[in-house]
Amino acid sequence: MNGKESEKKKVADYNNYTNRELSWILFNKRVLSEARDKQNPLFERLKFLSITASNLDEFFMVRVASLKDMVNAGYTKPDLAGMTPEEQLQRLNEATHELVNLQYSTYKRLLVPLLLQSGLRIIEHHEDMTVKEAEYADKYFMENVYPVLTPMAVDSSRPFPLIRNKSLNLGALVRKKDGEEELEFATVQVPSVLPRIVPLKVENEKEKVVILLEEIIERNIERLFLNYNIVCVYPFRIMRNADLSIEEDEAEDLLKEIEKQLKKRQWGQAIRLEVESGIDKRLLRLIGSELSIMEKDIYQIDGPLDLTFLMKMYGLDGFDHLKESGYEKPQPVPELPAECDIFERIREGDILLHHPYQTFAPVVDFIRQAARDPAVLAIKQTLYRVSGNSPIIAALAQAAENGKQVSVLVELKARFDEENNIVWAKMLEKAGCHVIYGLVGLKTHSKITLVVRQEEDGIRRYVHLGTGNYNDATAKLYTDMGMFTCSEDIGQDATAVFNMLSGYSEPRTWKKLSLAPLWLKDRFLYLIGREAKYAREGRPARIIAKMNSLCDKDIIEALYEANAAGVQIELIIRGICSLKVGIPGISDNISVRSIIGNFLEHSRIFYFENGGNKEIYCGSADWMPRNLERRVEILFPVERHELKEKIVHILEGELMDTVKAHILQPDGSYEKVDKRGKAIYNSQKEFALEAVAEAQEGKTAEDDRIFIPETHHE
Repeated sequence: MNGKESEKKKVADYNNYTNRELSWILFNKRVLSEARDKQNPLFERLKFLSITASNLDEFFMVRVASLKDMVNAGYTKPDLAGMTPEEQLQRLNEATHELVNLQYSTYKRLLVPLLLQSGLRIIEHHEDMTVKEAEYADKYFMENVYPVLTPMAVDSSRPFPLIRNKSLNLGALVRKKDGEEELEFATVQVPSVLPRIVPLKVENEKEKVVILLEEIIERNIERLFLNYNIVCVYPFRIMRNADLSIEEDEAEDLLKEIEKQLKKRQWGQAIRLEVESGIDKRLLRLIGSELSIMEKDIYQIDGPLDLTFLMKMYGLDGFDHLKESGYEKPQPVPELPAECDIFERIREGDILLHHPYQTFAPVVDFIRQAARDPAVLAIKQTLYRVSGNSPIIAALAQAAENGKQVSVLVELKARFDEENNIVWAKMLEKAGCHVIYGLVGLKTHSKITLVVRQEEDGIRRYVHLGTGNYNDATAKLYTDMGMFTCSEDIGQDATAVFNMLSGYSEPRTWKKLSLAPLWLKDRFLYLIGREAKYAREGRPARIIAKMNSLCDKDIIEALYEANAAGVQIELIIRGICSLKVGIPGISDNISVRSIIGNFLEHSRIFYFENGGNKEIYCGSADWMPRNLERRVEILFPVERHELKEKIVHILEGELMDTVKAHILQPDGSYEKVDKRGKAIYNSQKEFALEAVAEAQEGKTAEDDRIFIPETHHE
């Protein structure tokens, strides 16, 4: 074996990679560590804990479910870390039980006592209510809750009911009052249509008292089963396999097929059962056997099931002083003042947007103006996830009604948004838009809008490209980059993208955009390889890459090879990272940091030193096989000098972060930055302050631009 081959073999060693699922658990632990961090305001800690719970739900429904499917299908191929699906499930089982224990010790031992000190008392057990509180709770039950409930008893004539995915239920063992000895099972679903947090009216105005809905129902359960004596009652909740499997080639009508599969999601295989700890063994045995759930998939929980209710608690009035301050609302973009002609401004030069520090409004205005502008001939857009009441959808519908050519690619397979997207797709079709449902076998995850306009000197194309979804709601919570341009090359590529999506062939060459699954991965491998080549030649070589996840083996191998060549590599990765740091000769020149802050870090930015002639790209794709091989993704260059400087500033700010950054260690764990001797720097807060300052400067400059006509004095 020659030197190069042995080097390749060394790089490919399983020990040089972290399993993606276990890396995801570490990410959720980082979010949990923010809930445990005393430096964070108390209500922000509640929010972080709530996020870990919803994250874990989705992880079970999708990732754990798909591993179980693999095991059931006899699939044994190891992943990049050398683990079979069976082994991954075993390790995940230990890790998730440990994570859940940590979630609940955080809730009960740290947060509940602090909430009490801060004037919010949570009654954990209905037995702990005062007489007055109990009276109020019973009245509330009869007036608001009782009419909504559907109690169900199971006996020889009534089969075990279908328990819906993620629903919270009370399970009871009951005995008929006419003296029969036999125990029967009864259940009632805690209705999700009612608020789970119920404030109790109390005399002591200084204190706010709340109880959870399930406790009020449990207290009154005898009123639901009048012919029975209640032996015991406990809450339980199940998670089902929610991974849609659609044979697209077989699916005659994708819309109908997805609607059918969505119904199945409610009744997929049960993969996790949560019960209150101390549950009666007979009741647990009965539920477990009816749901065919294995003992290792049962989570006995000391505390309220489903901590996602903490997000609602975060919204309670009167506790703003316990929330994060210093984050102003999204600021105006200086280059795009309100009421400006957006097309005129884009013609002056490319414009960069940094959300949520800067407002998403110009993106909505871009489509609104295009919808009304008589010179606009066509609007084309890809939609992956849109908000509940999307102004973008309304503008697209209006454009079609105004007689413009409107083509919209709606990605029906955007996980957990399928239902929402079906509704929008039908609405857009009704308005006269041409709706495309993506390509067979591929999700369209790219974020691109093209406006074609007839101008004096011919047709001009205006393009918006982004790293995040066209979703005005999440644009306030996620950090993303967007760019407006009327570059001719990008405009031609944008036309080619939409022609490809609507079924025409792709062009022979692309000018500026790189697309997955066609050749984006090759492009990244080329760019990483070019840095390695320059390093070997003694020229400046550096890579900074920011993304959500890194788990593509070819990319990691290329990074390891670049490291060996002497390239300085700094990675900013919020979530999964299968690359390991600190391996001598393989990754000893690579650093990885994860920023977990007030906003969800979502932008994908790639910086290549390129021998001193730096190149910067933004895009929709993470370095994951699914993004690079099974999705339509777009990478776009940022070429205007001032915009490059802005992006370098953003990357440098995140590399300087000493408050919200967690650093990957050689043993695979993550640790917060050691602040000793370092300046305190919270990148998200700094960017928020900078956006305010820029908006102020921009307003002053705009005021100076205004032409005031001279008045004629009599």
